[in-house]
This record gives sequence, C-alpha cells and structure tokens, in this order.
Amino acid sequence: MTLLKSRGFRMSPEKQETLLKLSILSLAAILSFATRLFSVLRFESVIHEFDPYFNYRTTRFLAEEGFYKFHNWFDDRAWYPLGRIIGGTIYPGLMVTSAILYHLMWLINITIDIRNVCVFLAPFFSSLTTIITYLLTKEVKDTGAGLVAAATIAIVPGYISRSVAGSYDNEAIAIFCMLLTYYMWIKAVKTGSILWATLTAVAYFYMVSSWGGYVFLINLIPIHVLVLMATGRFSHRIYVAYSTLYCVGTVLSMQISFVGFQPVQSSEHMMALGVFGLCQLHCFVDYIRSKMSPEDFQVLFKAVVMATVVLTSIVGGILTVTGKIAPWTGRFYTLLDPSYAKNHIPIIASVSEHQPTSWSSFYFDLQILVFLFPAGLYFCFSKLTDANIFLILYGVTSIYFAGVMVRLMLVLAPVMCILSG
Repeated sequence: MTLLKSRGFRMSPEKQETLLKLSILSLAAILSFATRLFSVLRFESVIHEFDPYFNYRTTRFLAEEGFYKFHNWFDDRAWYPLGRIIGGTIYPGLMVTSAILYHLMWLINITIDIRNVCVFLAPFFSSLTTIITYLLTKEVKDTGAGLVAAATIAIVPGYISRSVAGSYDNEAIAIFCMLLTYYMWIKAVKTGSILWATLTAVAYFYMVSSWGGYVFLINLIPIHVLVLMATGRFSHRIYVAYSTLYCVGTVLSMQISFVGFQPVQSSEHMMALGVFGLCQLHCFVDYIRSKMSPEDFQVLFKAVVMATVVLTSIVGGILTVTGKIAPWTGRFYTLLDPSYAKNHIPIIASVSEHQPTSWSSFYFDLQILVFLFPAGLYFCFSKLTDANIFLILYGVTSIYFAGVMVRLMLVLAPVMCILSG
C-alpha cells in the first residue's frame, strides 16, 4: 500500500478493503487447487482407482461421439461378460461437465487431452467450492466469517481426500453442486423470489445429475421448511421458495434416466412431497381463517386435520402395500440402523467406506474444526434466523450421518468450515 501511495495511487479505505478481500479469497482458491496436485507433481497425470477410470472411459466416449451415442451406448467391457447400458445406469453430470470444459478449451484453441481435463477437474471444482463457501457464509453471517470458511475448506483433509488430482469421481463436483444449491436456497428464503427459487431448482438438477447423495439435500430442505412451520416462521417467502423449488426441481430431476420416476415413487423422496402438500394446506388454512369466525374455524380445523391424517395414512398404506411407493434401499436403511447392512446385506457392509466412523477419524479429517463447530452452533442458536436454523439442521444431521457412514464425512466437512467461520 505504501508503494502505491508513493507512486501517486491513492485508494479509499473501501477500495483497500475490497482489494484485501479479493486477495484473500483468490489465495484461498489457489491454495485449494495447489494442495491437490501432489500426485501429479510427484508422479504423472494419471487417473486413480477403478471407478474414476470407468468415468474417464465414458467421458472420452462422450467427448468423441457426442451425447446421443453416449446415452444409448452399450458398454461390453464393463460388468463383463454381461455388459452395461451406460445411459440408464450412471449419473451423467460428471461426464457432461468434463466434455463441455474440453470442448470450450478447444474452442479457444487450448489443445488439451480429455484425460488431463478429467485429472484436473476435481482440483478446479475445489477452487469453485472455496468461492461458493465464501458466498454462502457471507450470506448467513458476514464477510469475515466467509473468508475464514473459504480458507478452511481449501485445506480441510475431509474434503481433500475426495478431490485430489486424478480422483475423477462423482464427489469431485458434487460438493460444489450441493453448496451452490444451499446458497441459492438461502437467497430464495430471504427474498421470496421466484427467480432465486428457480435457480435453486436448476442447481438441484445439477446436483441430481452428479451424485446419488442428492437425497440428503432433498430431505434437508423439507426438514428446514417443517421446522420453520413448527416455530411460527412460515411466511409467503418460504411458500414461494419451496413450492417453486419442489415443482421445477422434481420435473427437472426426472429427466435423468437413472433417477426416472423415483422422485414421486420412492420412500426417500416422500418427505419432500409431504412437506409440499403441507405448505398448500397451511396456506389454504390461512385463507379460510381470514374468511371465518374463530369458533367456526376451530371446528372446521379439527375436522380437516383428522380427515387429512386418516386419508394420508390410508392412501400411503395402500400405495406401499401395492408397491407403488418403493421401499428404502439397503444403504438408506443403514443410515437409520447402522447394524442393518451387517445383518441383512453383507455386500454393503463389506465396502470400507460404508463402515461407521471411528472417533479418531473426526479429528484426523477435520482437525481444529472439531472444537470450533460447537461455538458456531452456539452463535447460530443465540441469534435464530431462517438461515441460521438451516445451518443448525445441516450441521446436526450431517454429523449424525458422518458418524454412521465414513464416506459421508465429505458432507460434514463443508458445514464444519461454515460454522467454524
């Protein structure tokens, strides 16, 4: 700053502050990218593990042949000798993202091999995750907290482990998609804008196309709306935000072949549907209340509640018995009952990343954030807002699921950074 002043460049305090913020955020993004390149620097640009290599093969086919052939591709080299229909058995978001970046590079005459795009995709998206973490934390608290959260998520081991160069798996872009959806949701809740709610649905669609963990997201947001109802914070802003998100997001998510009609048929999505119906009922009750006397309204309200509960139970029971609503899958049962897979589906329990998390893993994956997390929860409880309630729910639910299944430490790491900031 002294050098700038000596040469005649005088900046106002506001500009100096903005420059400092941009510098810190840029350094955090660069650090996030650089710390994930050690495997490339020590050895060479190579894809790690089996699943990432399969993803690389499908991405190369997509980049060379186009989306139509990719969607209808029967891969006889996967699941040999049975083969595999690629279009209907994968989440295509990762491959489409890489192919788009590859073609954009060639469009501006940067001749890069598709393999290198795949290798460096995870570090690149980790930099974007740093930026979206800053925006989300700034939206909830302030700029200082956002910068701290961005700096911590750049180096937290729990996130680095699944986003190093060459780790070309769905989680490479999924955490960015998840935090982007949360950021859009907070904006939609604060403004009650149809535009922000639609953008939330588009971000949710990107998340659905990228990772099966979207089920956590589409259950967390309805829980948030439910808690806002229970605490008397439900308003037209929440109604507009959630109704738009559910309608547009569900229609968009059903365009993914691997997902299909699950959003309206499977048990994992029923909470979102139930809360959507509850929102409509809540607004209808408010309208009727404004047109009737308090005594008549109480009689009608009790009758409607009883009828709704009975009707919902009967319809839900019939649909479940007839198989119209699919039961929970083994992995989701394991989240509610950690011993379920061990007793009933040993093949799920045999996967190391499906094992319960040890106490030491929390410290090794999160470091000092383990001690800062309770302080962040305390400050959220001390000043309850719609956004803070969302962070509390996100933190509490993710810390439970991370304890049940070690791979979900990846979902816990971002909220640890946000609350620690």
